[in-house]
Amino acid sequence: MVTAKMRRESFIEYEEAVAESRVLIIMTGGTICMRRSPDGYIPAEGFLDSCLAIRPSFNDNSPMKELVARTDTGEEKVLKSLRTPLTSYRKKIRYCVLEFNPLLDSSSINAKGWKKIAFTIYNNYKEFDAFLVLHGTDSLAYTSSALSFMLQNLGKPVILTGSQTPMTELQNDATDNLLGSLLIAGHFMIPEVCLFFNHELYRGNRATKVNATAFAAFQSPNFPPLATVGINTTARWDLITRPNVIEKFRVEENLDAQVACLRIFPGILPEMVEGVLNLKNLKGLVLETFGAGNLPEDERLLQVLGEACRRGIIIVNVTQCLTGTVSPLYAPGTALGRAGVVFGHDLTSEAALTKLIWLLGKNLTDTQIRFQMSHSLRGELTEQSQTLFEHPGLTPKMESISRLGYAIRDGDLDEIERVLVAQEGWLLNEVDYAGRTPLHHAAIQSNSQVLRHLLSRGASVHIRNRENHTPLYLAADAGYPENVKLLREAGAHLHPDEVELAEMLKRKAIRSSTSSMSSSPVGDSSANSINIATPASTDNSSVAAAAAAAVTLMVPDGHQKHAGGGGAGGSTIHNASLGNGVDNEAVECWSLAGV
Repeated sequence: MVTAKMRRESFIEYEEAVAESRVLIIMTGGTICMRRSPDGYIPAEGFLDSCLAIRPSFNDNSPMKELVARTDTGEEKVLKSLRTPLTSYRKKIRYCVLEFNPLLDSSSINAKGWKKIAFTIYNNYKEFDAFLVLHGTDSLAYTSSALSFMLQNLGKPVILTGSQTPMTELQNDATDNLLGSLLIAGHFMIPEVCLFFNHELYRGNRATKVNATAFAAFQSPNFPPLATVGINTTARWDLITRPNVIEKFRVEENLDAQVACLRIFPGILPEMVEGVLNLKNLKGLVLETFGAGNLPEDERLLQVLGEACRRGIIIVNVTQCLTGTVSPLYAPGTALGRAGVVFGHDLTSEAALTKLIWLLGKNLTDTQIRFQMSHSLRGELTEQSQTLFEHPGLTPKMESISRLGYAIRDGDLDEIERVLVAQEGWLLNEVDYAGRTPLHHAAIQSNSQVLRHLLSRGASVHIRNRENHTPLYLAADAGYPENVKLLREAGAHLHPDEVELAEMLKRKAIRSSTSSMSSSPVGDSSANSINIATPASTDNSSVAAAAAAAVTLMVPDGHQKHAGGGGAGGSTIHNASLGNGVDNEAVECWSLAGV
């Protein structure tokens, strides 16, 4: 006969035989461990006794055991431990809480704080199966990113979590966040630095805070969660990275935090960027740019960035957007790459900043740092398998158009021919996102050989872009007389809509320049040209402004226009700039463009 005593003894034997995993909870601070006070929420010590021991989900009421844990300096601490009830995986989790003294304010954490967390893990690595770091949410993504790079050859789970409301509040997210992360840490051998929030486990260097008040405060915009907690816990083992070298776990503690982060905005002045780049001892800059990695088209701004790169400052380009990646798809982004700026792919700002801090502390060359910033080391970014000119969101057709456009910009005749041959020449008259053909791009480049090559291959001179401009209009407006001449030889002429615009601007230019410009009689009209008088003195410093403002005085054959009300042989026309004056090259360009 089985007595009650026998059943109790059998249960105790079973309980003692149940496997346990050991988890060290490192409490750095944060809202999760705060309590109310007359002055608002303040950090509270004694987290295990005040918050965990009283909750059945965290305490099976078995006798407390003492465990030894070590601080970041190696000092031993004898800590009380608790054990969870039996989980669905037929295991119990024994854990203790090591509190930092003093507790850290997450908004004030820096490289020193990251090292303290890292060495606390290192000094307890052999004694525990996993590590759970309680941390404030303000800089949680920065710390998880930093630790992912500092903890080398990690073979055990390190999970960071926090909460939007304290565990002492009736309505809180702290309980779910702590219990969920504790269950994953105690059951799943995921050898990564992770961030757990609102039932989802993210790779630590992929997460970012997206909401200041909601319980769903974090997301991993460009990478799926590694695990999701519900009725069952589902882990994505196919996504999890593991050490790929036979080396022991260690901490890389050398960090160089002489870095900055700058967000580009419309109208930003080059002087502002230059001021940041001239900060004393600055070694790196994370540049948050528009969309796919673009910034305002400003030659001075590019010059400032290029000069900084040549001085050895590492500049990393990341997108301001929550999802997506930077790409050299558009001209402004390509210009950044040529200036020496590193494309950060889909790095979060937090990951880019902490990775740069870590790499700068490794005594690498600038070339090595730039290379490693653009390649995945801890699963922090998605490397593109395509060539530089391809984009995962584009069709093969658009990829080829982009590749050809960049070759035209670089004046690379060999690459242009390779692309055209590979695509059997059909790209010549295809348009990009702005309705521009390869000939539109070539018309505004200084290398006339590129234009000649495209014309000899059969590129059309009559296609207009989305702004209704022909390649001829763009060439004249850019001030390239050789390009204008080549296009005219190929039969190019202005569209009537462009003629009307030219006449309007010409009349405005005449009115604004009458008092300052000299005039001269127009040459023989039979030559199908409109002469533009050269000013008595040329201000060479205004060449760029004059070229941009100069009026395109081109009209189609059979549609000659004369200004000033005079006859064909005696009309007088003033220089068609907006009062700025033009140099001889600009005058030559507009003359060649005449009919």
